Amino acid sequence: MEYTEILRQFALVMASSYLIGSIPTGYIVVKLFTGQDIRTLGSGSTGATNVKRIMGKKWFFTVMVLDALKGAIPVILTAYFATALFHLGVLPVVAAICVIVGHSKSIFLNFTGGKSVASGVGTLIALNWQAGLIIAAIWGIVTWISKYVSLGSIVALALSPVIMWFLNAPIAYIIYALLAAIYVIYLHRENIKRLRDGNENKVRE
Repeated sequence: MEYTEILRQFALVMASSYLIGSIPTGYIVVKLFTGQDIRTLGSGSTGATNVKRIMGKKWFFTVMVLDALKGAIPVILTAYFATALFHLGVLPVVAAICVIVGHSKSIFLNFTGGKSVASGVGTLIALNWQAGLIIAAIWGIVTWISKYVSLGSIVALALSPVIMWFLNAPIAYIIYALLAAIYVIYLHRENIKRLRDGNENKVRE
């Protein structure tokens, strides 16, 4: 494969994945049904947890599923169509990185957004469905027991590279899981402070 073709595929994957990741699902849902800007409400995040505070549990799950699909689709399409460095699984990982960056730094919302948990889990499911489902299950269990969505997110993503490694995933996927975990945990730095101080919002009482 020619060098120019490799660059073309990389550029196409990066741009399209970032733009798909940038689609502000939570913002659109809240704007359509309430007329409000979600960035001015609750935590200011466009993610599913903040949508729940405004619109309830049904829309929490709706936005979460949509964000997970938003994360998975670019990775699946890239894995299916891209040929550059196919044997290393590099381009699907590039797609995954661009998706979660797009979700948290949406070009459509002046580079604001959510915390890339659902979209990140979507990318992990697309890369390795067994690992992704285990990570999603850990998120659900920790969130249910602790009542903290943020804690469930932090624990699940922190364990993701270990789970990828345990399931013998390609090294590119393990590295991505590690980078995604660091990025998502960084986006939760304010939540970590609130958890430490005992004033983090619970998902249910």
